[in-house]
Amino acid sequence: MALYIVAADCISCGDCEPVCPTNSITEGKIVFEIDKKTCTECEGDFDIPQCVKVCPIDNCILPLEA
Repeated sequence: MALYIVAADCISCGDCEPVCPTNSITEGKIVFEIDKKTCTECEGDFDIPQCVKVCPIDNCILPLEA
């Protein structure tokens, strides 16, 4: 599984980037982006995804649908 950032809701605050244990979050041209190939939803590192924990916008970071 992986997460994605809802571009329409992201305010580009950057809070998510430094807390990602897999360095899957980078600054895109408009908003931050999550690399679905490397995102683990923090499994094995934390109980909940750290980006979701620190994001100030509710439902801005969601699970990627398969």
